[in-house]
Amino acid sequence: MKPFVPDDFDVPEQLTGEDFMLRPLTVNDVVKDYDAVMTSRARLEDLFGPGHGWPAPDLSLEQDLIDLGWHQKEFQIRQSFAYTVMTPDDRRCLGCAYVEPSPKQGYDVQVFYWVRDSELNTGLESRLDDALHRWIAERWCFESVAWPGRDTPWAEWQALPDR
Repeated sequence: MKPFVPDDFDVPEQLTGEDFMLRPLTVNDVVKDYDAVMTSRARLEDLFGPGHGWPAPDLSLEQDLIDLGWHQKEFQIRQSFAYTVMTPDDRRCLGCAYVEPSPKQGYDVQVFYWVRDSELNTGLESRLDDALHRWIAERWCFESVAWPGRDTPWAEWQALPDR
């Protein structure tokens, strides 16, 4: 199986914007992450595609900790990369971004991101979208990037053949 990123690829550790910072998501972020997830849960249910089911209405702090531990381990072993979107002072989680292998033919990677509901009227989602598109194009090693549910509508994405 082909590795997700080459062994000699230097995985970016941070992306800084004027009013946000991305850094690797770790178990130490569980309280801040849980708050962001649960205050935005209803909208997030459909963000990752029909039938995805995350986050469950009864997601517990412990279950979120397990999810974060899994994301952290996948980052360490370079299978996928989950980032937390934080305020510049690192005090509040504003959302998350995920860089993952694509299950669909024709794409090296799929990128998902979300911002908490309280940030939807601030323009953060648009600024994050612009920054992520530039960052992935300039700093990552992928040729064909998919943005399911964003640049590619879900119906079109689901119709693509799997690898």
